[in-house]
Amino acid sequence: MSTFPGSPRTARGGLVLLDPASGTVRRIIALQYNPDTLSRTLQVQGVGGDGDRSEALRLKGPAVETIKLDAEIDATDQLEVPNQHPSAVQFGIQPYLAAIETLVYPTAAELIAGNELAASGTIEIAPAETSLTLFVWSPQRVLPVRVTECSITEEAFDPSLNPIRAKVSLGLRVLSVNDLGFAHKGGSLFLGYLKSKEQLSSKFAGGTPGQLGLGAIP
Repeated sequence: MSTFPGSPRTARGGLVLLDPASGTVRRIIALQYNPDTLSRTLQVQGVGGDGDRSEALRLKGPAVETIKLDAEIDATDQLEVPNQHPSAVQFGIQPYLAAIETLVYPTAAELIAGNELAASGTIEIAPAETSLTLFVWSPQRVLPVRVTECSITEEAFDPSLNPIRAKVSLGLRVLSVNDLGFAHKGGSLFLGYLKSKEQLSSKFAGGTPGQLGLGAIP
């Protein structure tokens, strides 16, 4: 990020946790530093695949999109002004890491409640619904996701062994209307993301047969 005073302010990527029923924002986790790279994989959902020629051009649903990124977290700047950042002095970056880690855990209260239901003889216990997680990477990319993997490498510690620098690697799977349905808040957000992608595609000028070495398309 440029420190030149006239440079435009760079938006941050991050995660937003919503109440899945009401859509109320529960928490926002902004990335401290935007990663230099973002890896995205699209797995096509085609129909058939065993040589059925009538289905060769059909898609049975949205592509399954997965995202991987590495985020760096560093408390060095905060520790230089300890009076303004008492939490960093006491805990380092543990609160930040914990906010990310709890995305892949049910709460302790939910585990206890499930255990009590099992002890009372309840045969089938439906897992509690977690927050709806959004990955935000510009206004055009606000995606409902599930965190599929989370790897944390702690790289430096203070005298009390609190981590003060770490790298977090996240794997995300975009949730589509196939996963959430059309009536779900996340389903409508996915459709908004897909419509935005289609609008951006319409702005692409496209090429010409000559650029491909052809006089015309056969």
